Amino acid sequence: MTTVPTRPLGLRENLGLFLQQLLQVFFVGLTIGLQRTVIPAMAETEFGVAQGSVASLFAFVVSFGLVKGAMNFVSGRLSDSVGRRKVLIWGWLVALPIPFVILLAPSWGWIVAANVLLGVNQGFCWSMTVTAKFDIARPDQRGLATGVNEFAGYGGVAIAGLATGYLASQFDPRTALFAIGLIVNLLALVAAILAFAETRPPVGAAKAPAVSAKSIFALVSWRSREFQALSQAGSVEKFVDALMWALVPVYLAAQGVALVTIGWITVTYGLVWGASQLWTGPLSDRIGRKPPIVAGFAICAAGVAAFPLLSAPLAWAGAAAVTGVGMALLYPNLIAAVGDLAKPEWRGSALGVYRFWRDLGYAFGALAIGLVADASGHLEAGFWLTAGAMALSGLWLFLGLRETHRPEKA
Repeated sequence: MTTVPTRPLGLRENLGLFLQQLLQVFFVGLTIGLQRTVIPAMAETEFGVAQGSVASLFAFVVSFGLVKGAMNFVSGRLSDSVGRRKVLIWGWLVALPIPFVILLAPSWGWIVAANVLLGVNQGFCWSMTVTAKFDIARPDQRGLATGVNEFAGYGGVAIAGLATGYLASQFDPRTALFAIGLIVNLLALVAAILAFAETRPPVGAAKAPAVSAKSIFALVSWRSREFQALSQAGSVEKFVDALMWALVPVYLAAQGVALVTIGWITVTYGLVWGASQLWTGPLSDRIGRKPPIVAGFAICAAGVAAFPLLSAPLAWAGAAAVTGVGMALLYPNLIAAVGDLAKPEWRGSALGVYRFWRDLGYAFGALAIGLVADASGHLEAGFWLTAGAMALSGLWLFLGLRETHRPEKA
């Protein structure tokens, strides 16, 4: 087993490594962003999803969430044994068939299958960018590191969502998705092979991580009150992303909104979320993790609840922006809090378990939103469900989470 030499901690001291990692997470964001605007809006006309069947539409989000959640756990454990770089490269290899599947898909089932591959890619690649940054950051920089990482990733999501909306309106949508997806995947794979450096803390030759996977899974899932609160919060906040990914484009299309305008509304959410993490992550390094996390849940609940009460594109964009601010407050700081609690020798595994529960939230949320919308006959019901879930999850955090980062002791 290869090891890496001990290096000083600090983002400035490891700027080259940090920039490599940011480039990778930007590519990861582009990959998932390619499916955010165009594919849900084409589900009925291009891929044969039954009109009005929200549960069927959400199947591609469910498949993504189930697989990504599982792969987060697997990749976290693998990264502690074989290193961060190998897992990243494996993730990009898995992504290579996705553009071809989208180009050739005769039915919605193929899109669901493509999202299985996307889940593996995201579980391996995005996980490694986060874990690698924690390897090189000081404890008082974890909020900053996570905030910048998620800014780059979700900036990529937003840019790809907007670009595909424009290109799909000018050219054949499938060809546009194929070309951009293949270029991004190839560039990312080459960059991972040629430029991404290993950052895993040194371990003895052939020595497995000292703590078992079973023990870490139990600790992060239920044995620790703090980890448990963070894991449930991670899962519930993905209800919002599932909503913005699949339901919002369909809801807006049903209101007669043009595809390009839908792209602008959804990209507002992504851009505000991404850009705001440049200040929300460092904020938690200064004031602690808990206040911005709890505030973020409350703001998200308000933004989501406002959506069905509005009736104009500018107003919907405003609600999307409010939701993006809320996500920026909670998202990077949940990850940073897990990093605060985990020991370096099993941090990759702990982050993997947290991300397992977090991204299962895509599946939980998509199933719940789809079933509620179908059962009620109203798309608006999905918004009310998501807002209520966020409010209750934020209350759990307020009551059950102690502060994990005390700046005066950092």
